[in-house]
Amino acid sequence: MEQARITAYFAAHKQALLDDICRVVRIRSDKGEAEPGKPFGAGPAAALAEVLRLAESMGFATKNYDNYVGTVDLNDKERGLDILAHLDVVPAGDDWTVTQPFEPVEQNGKLYGRGTADDKGPAVVALYALKAVKDLGAPLKQNVRLIVGTDEECGSSDIAYYYGKEPEAPMTFSPDAEFPVINVEKGRVEGSLSASLVPSGALPRVKWADAGVKANVVHHTARALVEGLDADALAPYLKQAAERTGAKFTAALAENGAEITVKGEAAHASTPEQGNNALTALLTLLAALPLAESDGAARLRALAKLFPHGDTVGKALGVAMSDEVSGPLTISLNLLHVDGTSVSGVFDCRAPICATEENLQNVLSARTAEAGFKLEQQSTPAHHVPGDTPFVRTLLKCYEQYTGRKGECQSTGGGTYVHALKNGVAFGCSLPETDNRMHGADEFAVVDELLLAGQIFTQAILDLCGA
Repeated sequence: MEQARITAYFAAHKQALLDDICRVVRIRSDKGEAEPGKPFGAGPAAALAEVLRLAESMGFATKNYDNYVGTVDLNDKERGLDILAHLDVVPAGDDWTVTQPFEPVEQNGKLYGRGTADDKGPAVVALYALKAVKDLGAPLKQNVRLIVGTDEECGSSDIAYYYGKEPEAPMTFSPDAEFPVINVEKGRVEGSLSASLVPSGALPRVKWADAGVKANVVHHTARALVEGLDADALAPYLKQAAERTGAKFTAALAENGAEITVKGEAAHASTPEQGNNALTALLTLLAALPLAESDGAARLRALAKLFPHGDTVGKALGVAMSDEVSGPLTISLNLLHVDGTSVSGVFDCRAPICATEENLQNVLSARTAEAGFKLEQQSTPAHHVPGDTPFVRTLLKCYEQYTGRKGECQSTGGGTYVHALKNGVAFGCSLPETDNRMHGADEFAVVDELLLAGQIFTQAILDLCGA
């Protein structure tokens, strides 16, 4: 089919596409309390019902899998391609400035609202790609199924439920990331460290310390209460730590000492180098203080050696590694709790394809044990679809055809919706340079990129499943 016809189709249906995205965005669909027949609450179920109604109005056959996922079939032939998108969203705060999260608005070529980019906008774009193939009368030899899920943001139990009932298609892509193609997803190791302490009242000491909010988030704030050192005594140590880490340190008068606050810069654990870890900055300070010898002081110094500030590739732990396909290992200590009886923490590691149990988990266990910590690990293997397969090559060709850019495979430290699928890749829906503020305030999708993605998806359907 001529590219001009596909481009003209999306130009003609631009407003209808945007209107339908807005209809779905207006439904608040962050995960809620389970209800009878609504495993993730009323919101996700309502969003799913709306998309299935929209698909039925376009003449497609649909099926609701118990409000876990819904499916939209292009025809009744054997499935050749699945497109996997999701309708649940992360919660939205009150710090939006352009509009309210569930009141979408188009402004300066951008469509603002929670889910416009992640992933309601792309889901509706994929539906319109099916509609374009249908309306333009393109012959197909296989079926294409759009799968819309409702629990991607909280563990993807929706997809586990669906694939417990249905087989995977030979090919699957998810428009839940960016172009060109993400065909490599690093593995993940989450490690929980713990050590019991012999209580000590000797001063100076760290009475307590707390940092982090989630295992997969490099948090921007950390705090500790140090007894036996006042603000004046702490001042030179705070200055030195600030110079070493680039974080901001402040101390406020507290009973028997000072409460220290560290401000860094937040980042996702898949890209810890993009932040400034307040937790490891705090450890840098605490390890340098003239603390009284105690079990607690020894464990804090050991932890600071295992996770020195700025080491996001695991050199100190002895697990630094990299490969040509998936890039370097990353690791960050993201949760910390210290009191008089214990030290505990959680790290997040994103591991390249070359990582094995022997060169990663076993090394982590040995190094942390040497430092006096008990370690429990949970791991997810890496995901890799070879870039030279006809499937991936076709997706890259379609991207190049409509953008005029070079299409290349990408690796990510994050996990996408297709991580567990044998032949699944992430494909779209935004251009690589666009920061959609996913999960943040004022999330948006670029209107022209939505239209472009629709054209690319339509061409990909034709090239992969056309007669």
